[in-house]
Parts: sequence; structure tokens; C-alpha cells
Amino acid sequence: MTRTLHLNAFLMGVGHHEAAWRHPRTDPRRVTDLRHFQELARTAERGTLDSVFLADSLAVGPAVRHNIQAVFEPLTLLAALATVTDHVGLIATVSTSYHEPFHTARAFASLDHLSGGRAGWNIVTSAQAREAWNFHLDDHPAHADRYRRAAEFVDVTLKLWDSWEDDALVVDPAAGIFADTDRVHEIGHTGERFRVRGPLNTPRPPQGRPLLVQAGSSPDGVDFAGRYAEAVFTAQQTLADGQRFYATLKQAAAAAGRDPELVKVLPGIAPVLGGTEAEARALAAELEALIVPEHALAQLSGMTGVDLTGLPLDGPLPELPDATTVQSHQSRYQLVVDLARRERLTIRQLIGRLGGGRGHRVVAGTPEQVADQIALWFTEGAADGFNVMPPLLPSGLDDFVDHVVPLLRARGLFRHEYTGRTLREHYGLPRSVSRYAADRELVTA
Repeated sequence: MTRTLHLNAFLMGVGHHEAAWRHPRTDPRRVTDLRHFQELARTAERGTLDSVFLADSLAVGPAVRHNIQAVFEPLTLLAALATVTDHVGLIATVSTSYHEPFHTARAFASLDHLSGGRAGWNIVTSAQAREAWNFHLDDHPAHADRYRRAAEFVDVTLKLWDSWEDDALVVDPAAGIFADTDRVHEIGHTGERFRVRGPLNTPRPPQGRPLLVQAGSSPDGVDFAGRYAEAVFTAQQTLADGQRFYATLKQAAAAAGRDPELVKVLPGIAPVLGGTEAEARALAAELEALIVPEHALAQLSGMTGVDLTGLPLDGPLPELPDATTVQSHQSRYQLVVDLARRERLTIRQLIGRLGGGRGHRVVAGTPEQVADQIALWFTEGAADGFNVMPPLLPSGLDDFVDHVVPLLRARGLFRHEYTGRTLREHYGLPRSVSRYAADRELVTA
């Protein structure tokens, strides 16, 4: 079977660039307008993209004065987007640090039913102390502890999705039988952090279980992804770094006894498009000029864990600690430090480079040049596809779908139409079987 790209539209407000909301091509008042997101979802579906994705944070960041913060709870918004689309997948971020498995399993099972099998869960452990303050905690749990909780959390969630077998629903009004109780199971989980009896009070999802996505690239994140993830959102700045991460992740999946081909690696890419390269670079310069330094410094301070307020913008980053001592996003921290050191960037230059994608790769050029970069990473073992992060919305997504997608199709790298209905089918992944049904088959075999 010919290998083809997977493309996901990462929807964020009116664009991924820090200054998107200040640019005349956007209307920042639309961040609370459902129609804005419905239009974006329909555009992604018009481009036959695999999915749309919503990030999330459970706290207002330190720079809300100068930039739009997360507005909608993602599962709520995706349920609304399901009503105006038929095929595009719907991926929501939910943190394992500040939710419970039962609520999470039920919410995603509900979205999967409402959308006809298009739900995906981006599993994160959260990274900000500000989030902890909203959940009875004085500080954020340690990095390794968050991942240990996440592993048990996902195990419980999978059991809950399995608690209804596919044929558990009988729905026989004449006999007065709604469900076959021999096929609805208490999971009886008792672990280090969770005690959950079950079963789930929502029948088995159409996909068996929603697509599992993960977005951490630290050693703990890679180990976790190797065990659980079916798609991995990641950030690398160079082809060589992308190839190294791709190989490492696939090896982690194989070490966990899984088929590496069933784990898709999707780096972020922020395409700044223009009819000519000069036009694209001019747009990138316009956006960079609109960055509020105070906001950008707050963002960079959050990434590094070091307060950079008051440092000269035209000076270098100060000496920073080793990534293993950082309790926030370790992989993103290392990426930022490596970028600054490799290119000897001043703080001003660094915040300009990060403004377009917060560490994800920004490519400014023509549709052909962007398509070339996507094809290069795909064919050279650095990506199975991309998490597309338009700098401006809706115009950036329109441009990508109308001008880059046709080029990828012409090269035989991307689909012309959907061949399935579910998100798992878009990714070429099998539908999972309930562990209880599998055990029954083993007993009767």
C-alpha cells in the first residue's frame, strides 16, 4: 500500500502567530464566535485533512493583557463542529493531571458517538504551575510523577471504553431487554492513584476507542508515546533533528511490542504563504513587527522557567539549567535553548523566531516551497505528516487548502477524497476489540 501523508489542522483562535490578533487580516472578536470555528472545520474537510485539533490550558497565562488566551473548552466546541462536518476528525486536548478517567472516558465516548467515530484524545500532563493552582494544589507535580499518573489514567480509560462489548446493546422492546449484562463489565480497577469500579455509562464508542494522540517529546514523553500513542504531535527545527526523533519514537513503539508503522509522527509546521517568496517574507515581517515584547518575554520566561524580564533584548540568553531539572515542557525547553545557541540569537531575535509557532518550524514561502518542505521531511524519514499551524485564521488555512494541498495531491502524497468515515480509518488504523470480548473468544476457542 502506498504511503501517504497525514495532515491535521491545528486551530487556535485567529491564528498561531503571537501577533495574529493584531493583523488586519483577522478579526479577534471572532474567537468567541462558533461560526468562525465551524467555517474552519468545513475548510479542513474541504481539503480532506485527517482532523482538526484543539489545544487547551487550564489557566489564564501571564500575558493575557497582550494576547488571546484559550477560550472554549475543546470537547464542547468539537461537539458543535461535529454537527456541521461529516468526515474530518475531531481531536481534543485533555490533561491527565487535572481530570479523572471516568469523566474523560465518558466525554470522548460521547463525542465519538455524536460524530460517528471521529474523536481523538490528545493526552497531555500539563506544564504550568498556574494550572495546579486551580485544582487545590500549591505547585505542579514533578515531571516524572505526572507521567506515572498519566499511564495509569490511560489504562483506566481504556478499560472503561472496553467495559461495553460491541454486541452488548440488545434494544429489544418486546422482550424488555436493553442490554446483555453478560457483555457489560465492571472493570474493578484498584491502582496507585485511581480506584474505579465501572462500567462506563456510555456504550462502546463507534471506533472501539478514540484515536490516542500524545504531544510530549522528552524521554518520559517518548516512552509514554511508545506505549500508548497512535499519533504524536512534536516540534523539531531541523531535518536532522526530525529524523532522530522519528527513529527514536518508532524504536520506542517497537520496544513496547507495537507495530511502529501504526504510530504516526506529525511535527508542527507554520506555513507563511505568499504568491512569491518575497510576499511571504513580507507577511512574516509584518507579523514580527506586531509582536508585543512584554508578551513574548513572558512566553519565553514560561518556556525556560527563568524570569527574563528586564534583560536587554539585544543581548543573549543567560546561562540556563539542564533540561532534566525543568518541571515544565522539557522537550520544548531544550528546543528553544538549542535554537538560541545554534544560531547565536539575541533575545529579540529569539522571540521573533518563536512568535510564529512557539518552537514549531515556520516556513515562509510560496505554496511550492512549502509543499517541497513537507515532501522532503515525509520522504526522508522525519515525518508521517504534519500538524498544520496557520499563522492567520481563517486566511492561512484557506491558502493551505487551496494552494498547498493540490500540489501534494499532484505529487501522489495526499488523498483526493476520504475513503472512510472514522478518524482511525483516516489514519489507517484498525478498530480496537474490547478486551472482554477477546477474553471470551479465547475461552471458547
